[in-house]
Amino acid sequence: MQIKLKYGNTNTFFIHGMNGNLLVDTDYAGTLPAFYRAIKAHNIKISDITYVLATHYHPDHIGLISELMKQGVRLLVIDTQYPYIHFADSIFGRDHSLAYEPIHEDNAIIISTEESRAFLANIGIDGEIVATTSHSADSISLILDSGECFVGDLEPIEYLAAYEQNEKLKYDWELVMRYAPKTIYYAHANEKHCD
Repeated sequence: MQIKLKYGNTNTFFIHGMNGNLLVDTDYAGTLPAFYRAIKAHNIKISDITYVLATHYHPDHIGLISELMKQGVRLLVIDTQYPYIHFADSIFGRDHSLAYEPIHEDNAIIISTEESRAFLANIGIDGEIVATTSHSADSISLILDSGECFVGDLEPIEYLAAYEQNEKLKYDWELVMRYAPKTIYYAHANEKHCD
């Protein structure tokens, strides 16, 4: 079961597992009060969130991670994302009103995409994480065996023809479509139901 949380400009997804729950993406720094309202509306407590996973480390996807980690949520990082964890620090640092605290990666759980299926299975979520790097070098997608696919900022598949020369984007969508997804969830667009 997954719940879409819309409390800013970035869609956040809460995915329920049998032995733990996963939050995919957060919004920009400073949106914590709105996040609290969004989870309360769905009867979710912070203590219900076991792990948080960013589809990539741009500021509009990781702004609340430090805040959530301070409240006991564990950060799940794919090893290829690790060098990008502090990508947004200087961006947030320009606005002192945000009082942004950088992510403490020492407390993160770092796995490879190859290890993702086993890791997710341990929390009762059937699926895997794959690298989809056409948007950014640290971009990943979460693909569940039940057919839900969370692709972050991957350019929507319906626009693929407009990016005919973008081989990386074509490759990413070929990879995702191999899993025969039923529904594709984007960070900044409405979900797409696949035929």
